[in-house]
Order: sequence, then C-alpha cells, then structure tokens
Amino acid sequence: MKFSLSEKYKDNAILRLTFEFSIEAVKYAEKLESKKKFVIARQLLRSATSIGANVKEAQNAESKADFVHKMKIASKEADETEYWLFLCQNIDSYPECESLITKLSGIIKLLNSIIGTSKRNLK
Repeated sequence: MKFSLSEKYKDNAILRLTFEFSIEAVKYAEKLESKKKFVIARQLLRSATSIGANVKEAQNAESKADFVHKMKIASKEADETEYWLFLCQNIDSYPECESLITKLSGIIKLLNSIIGTSKRNLK
C-alpha cells in the first residue's frame, strides 16, 4: 500500500526532497542496469537512497548533537552521490542525468543550511 507523500512529509522540505530524489535515483539506476552499467548503478543507488534514509533517521535523533551528526552523514552521502552522477555525466555511453544533478545540488544546499543552523543552536 502506497502512502501519500504529501501527508507524511508535507511539512518537512528536506524529507520530501530526499524521498523524491531517491525515487528518481532508483529509476536512473534501473536505466543504468538496463545498459549493463551494474557497478555504477549499484554505487549510485546505495549513496543516493542513503541520503534520505539518514535524513529520516535524524528526525528521531536523541539530541541536537545527534541530529547534526546524522545530517552530516546525509551530507556526505549526497557528496558521494554527486561524484557518481558527475561520473555518469562525463561518460558518453551513460544516460543523461542533469535533472538529478540539479535536484541534488538543491538538496546539498538545504542540508548545509540545516547543519549550519543546527550547529549554531547547539551553543
């Protein structure tokens, strides 16, 4: 049974964006697999879906410091995902991934903002 994304994450932009990004990354990884690009597909799939999983986990953090730590892990996963997407972007035989890169850029900016604000609030 599918849940309504708008109901579950409507008031939390980073949860919504990372969930939507994960769905698109899964679809892109499936395209890569159909072209027998299995190694990159697997790496990209793991790091891309991990962003949202870590953001979701941060929502249940035990402290503000734990929240920041989990969001930093999400940020690291986003950086790794960016690497894999840049690699795909620069190999002619790979499908186009500009829209994923653009969406990921927005997620990285939002994560950095959340981390910065949260760190300031720790003091």
